[in-house]
Amino acid sequence: MTSEDRFRPFESALDPDRALAILREATAGAEDGELFVERRRSESLVFDDGRLRTASYDAGEGFGLRAVCGEVAGYAHSTEISERALRRAAQTARLAARGGGATVALDAPPPATNRRLYGDRDPLEGVAFERRIEALAQIDAYARARDPRVVQVTASLAASMQEVEILRPEGLRLRDARPLARMNVTVIVEQGGRRESGSAGGGGRAGAADMLEPAHWQALADEALRQALVNLEAQEAPAGEMEVALGPGWPGILLHEAIGHGLEGDFNRKKTSAFAGLMGQRIAAPGVTVVDDGAIPDRRGSISFDDEGTPSGRTTLIEDGILVGYMQDRQNARLMGVAPTGNGRRQSYAHAPMPRMTNTIMLGGDADPQEVVAAVRDGIYAVNFGGGQVDITNGKFVFSCTEAYRVKNGKILHPVKGATLIGDGATALRGIRMLGSDMALDPGMGTCGKAGQWVPVGVGQPTVLIEGLTVGGAAA
Repeated sequence: MTSEDRFRPFESALDPDRALAILREATAGAEDGELFVERRRSESLVFDDGRLRTASYDAGEGFGLRAVCGEVAGYAHSTEISERALRRAAQTARLAARGGGATVALDAPPPATNRRLYGDRDPLEGVAFERRIEALAQIDAYARARDPRVVQVTASLAASMQEVEILRPEGLRLRDARPLARMNVTVIVEQGGRRESGSAGGGGRAGAADMLEPAHWQALADEALRQALVNLEAQEAPAGEMEVALGPGWPGILLHEAIGHGLEGDFNRKKTSAFAGLMGQRIAAPGVTVVDDGAIPDRRGSISFDDEGTPSGRTTLIEDGILVGYMQDRQNARLMGVAPTGNGRRQSYAHAPMPRMTNTIMLGGDADPQEVVAAVRDGIYAVNFGGGQVDITNGKFVFSCTEAYRVKNGKILHPVKGATLIGDGATALRGIRMLGSDMALDPGMGTCGKAGQWVPVGVGQPTVLIEGLTVGGAAA
């Protein structure tokens, strides 16, 4: 993307003064609102079983116009960026102010920011299509050459560029270009009629060129192969309530799902979260501090400002075990009488913003990570996770482990397969007994779903020891 190709809808498709006048008309009598204009381009390549299996490219643009009054929000969107379409959308959005009751004053705008957390170059710029295909083919050949037990390799590369402009009724205009790239490698091995798999991947808000360097993708292929070979030796997981040590980094996805969603403002305002009404109370073991930080440079979940225009930042959710904050967008923050935290996010112009996580992290403690695992008397050590489910209303979760080990009396005995972790977020928080000093962020592969919307996120944590989790597996 060249400098001449920058997304500037208010200089091309829309007259800035007229767009502002229409927005102000739509939000007259409302408390808040904005015009969100977006252009997005994305590409995905999947090289599977020795051939290019899929190659897709998608491009689109549009706008969303919103007016908010109390708990009511009027939202309209269109793929046509024009004054005519904007006027039609304003007629729909304006209904929110009318349905909200008495006329109210417009909220103060978010503070302006010039901070940039990532570059604005298209992540595929300067990388020829043939070069991308070649690299994926090299991954396939490399993984197969590493071990004769490799029977299938899947390598994928996905990249996108989202460009947004936000216009607010008070006249504030914000522009952001959000690159995103990710590479994944999955390896399947077979031995004695038994097949197992392993996966590795990651990325962030940067270009794809570095991912195509052999040093990068060879490390991913090696890690995927290592996991697959470990799983070849895995025995059936035990079942029952036991101690669980979680590894650093990606296992923070359990924190994200089981705890993070319950600390989003809308669930707590509506009192549907397991943590509703507990502000200022102890909800976790002493020493446990959890933050949501959308301001870490180049991270997958980071945003210079959210999709309402509020600058991202570091929000402390749990401090030394005490609930001290929620993640807020502007609407829920207003209704709860607190400040927005820069967590108002949306999947695209076709979606209204809502409170969402960015990079959700449990901070490290002072224990040696090896001592954390050695403290497990009878349980498992979970290093990598696959899918999971959580019920926001009670915090109950189920997560499947893709790499885990049986531990007894502090000794790692053997890898296990089929292990699932079952529990609830509140109990898991209170059951934390040790925090390692090795806090790490995940490699950049998280995508979070909520109410049908998907956004990129990050997680992080140290090695953690939790008591009282139920492990689902074979009979003990």
